[in-house]
Amino acid sequence: MASPSSAHFTQNSPGPLAASYQLLVVTAPAWKSGAGQLLRFERALCDDAWKAVGAALPVSLGRNGMAWGRGLHPSMSGVEKIEGDGCAPAGIFAVTALFGAAPADSSLARAAKLPYLPAMPNLKAIDDPASAYYNRIVDQSAIRPDWASCEDMLRDDERYAVGAVVAHNAGPVVPGAGSCIFLHVRAGEGVPTAGCTAMALADMMALAAWLDGAAKPLLVQLPQAEYDARRAAWGLPALTTCGDSSRSAG
Repeated sequence: MASPSSAHFTQNSPGPLAASYQLLVVTAPAWKSGAGQLLRFERALCDDAWKAVGAALPVSLGRNGMAWGRGLHPSMSGVEKIEGDGCAPAGIFAVTALFGAAPADSSLARAAKLPYLPAMPNLKAIDDPASAYYNRIVDQSAIRPDWASCEDMLRDDERYAVGAVVAHNAGPVVPGAGSCIFLHVRAGEGVPTAGCTAMALADMMALAAWLDGAAKPLLVQLPQAEYDARRAAWGLPALTTCGDSSRSAG
């Protein structure tokens, strides 16, 4: 499940958070929960304590909750994410790019501190495990399509008005282990997703403006009990919001 680079991560060796200066933490009450909360953290130096940024944000998760994904965390026992299972991936993942309906010369694109992908009509997210482009976002006009199914990145609704790419199942890509995991705009309050993490448009816009590739942003996404159990070993922050010294609800 874990990539080869994370296979030797133990409590006594540097973990995947060691070189990161921005952290998104999503927790949910239980594995089957379709909703949770997102907290942002940052630090100036790798040895500094994590500091909360802003308030907790409500998020929608997979319609079937979470399952262990393939990311920067060690291999875990339990239900693993597969294509089409309706689960958001649990674990630790890099956040690698932004995308949106705004064109490449827009203020959003110019201000982005991560690579920005404008959602042109030919931009597709490939979810067919048989495709050589599985779990990739591609310009279909520049290649020979070999997939039976894909997702349009340019949508009629606002769910992809702005979003971020989560590097799940990325190193190496395993066919059928889950694809095209994003942070994006929710369909509505309380409406779960097919496996992504979604939030209000204003919250996603603020998140996109905050994310900085130089800070190596990571997403940690876990049920609350799993977060509590792994917090010390993985070097995770206490779940407090800005100006709040008490633990936030899961």
